[in-house]
Amino acid sequence: MIALIQRVSEAKVVVDGATIGEIDRGLLVLLGVEREDNIEKMQKLATKVMSYRVFSDENGKMNLNLEQAGGSLLVVSQFTLAADTGRGLRPSFSGAGTPEQARELYEAFIDFCKSKGVNTQTGQFAADMKVSLVNDGPVTFNLQV
Repeated sequence: MIALIQRVSEAKVVVDGATIGEIDRGLLVLLGVEREDNIEKMQKLATKVMSYRVFSDENGKMNLNLEQAGGSLLVVSQFTLAADTGRGLRPSFSGAGTPEQARELYEAFIDFCKSKGVNTQTGQFAADMKVSLVNDGPVTFNLQV
């Protein structure tokens, strides 16, 4: 399971001209599901995302996690993160999870984060989304479990 996280000062998702998810300070999480992923991996990755220390403390050091910084999550499904780009000029998605598996783990990721008390906004699974953000830093990390 893959999470590309970006520290943002704001981010939003628009579908068919309507904003469906929006946050101020927090993390935009682009979430990719691979064939071998399961609930245990999802919980491990979600915990890592919420605990990852990417927000600055009073000394300007990245020492604070999402909760300590008072941030929110915007979680967006992103199956292209599971692409194999190692050969040729066209990505292969053979390692990506099935749509059913991806939807289940995406929704479980969101529910898990919400159950931990994190303000969690979302995109729309399998929709044509327009995602906009102001990357704070810029700070971007690729987390995998």
